[in-house]
Amino acid sequence: MRPVLPVIAALLAGICAAHGAPVAKPAPPAAPAAKTPAPRPPLEQLFAELKAAPTTEDAKPIEDELLAQFEQSGSATVDLLMTRAQAALAAGDRKMARQLIDSITDIAPDFAEAWHRRAVLQQDSGDDEGAMISLQRTVKLNPREFLAYSELGGMLEDYGDKKAALAAYQKALALDPQIEGVAKHVEELSREVEGEKI
Repeated sequence: MRPVLPVIAALLAGICAAHGAPVAKPAPPAAPAAKTPAPRPPLEQLFAELKAAPTTEDAKPIEDELLAQFEQSGSATVDLLMTRAQAALAAGDRKMARQLIDSITDIAPDFAEAWHRRAVLQQDSGDDEGAMISLQRTVKLNPREFLAYSELGGMLEDYGDKKAALAAYQKALALDPQIEGVAKHVEELSREVEGEKI
């Protein structure tokens, strides 16, 4: 059985043509309305959820959302440069990634995540001193950057500064109780640092 609507449309077109009337073209389908992106949850809500997360697996999507929000600079130019730096890093061009990140820290020195990315690149290139300075700048600009605290704790521990490493780990753990591996470091370093005091 042929569909009814196309048959009626063909009949009407034939009648109109026979009487010399112009044939109306069907209206193009309406473009779908652009979806408004859902508002991102506020940081306070996310940190509350993070503290209540019972397992590392439960915490992971919350951590990811927080880190994604930390990367929003509020500047289209800076966000574009960050995207390009990430693309350069993904392509293995660390030199270009570092140049782009350095340009961001020049034009937006208060953007914590640029310093965080810079620290990662510095550590990868063997510049541990520079990486620690950049991590310290990161947590100064964003005192909730739990991942940077964890990374800073790891570097300080590697260099034997157990007291400072413990303090950094404790700050990371206070923000994110499920951050991977940090609770164990806090437990071990607490014993060692307390032992040094005796």
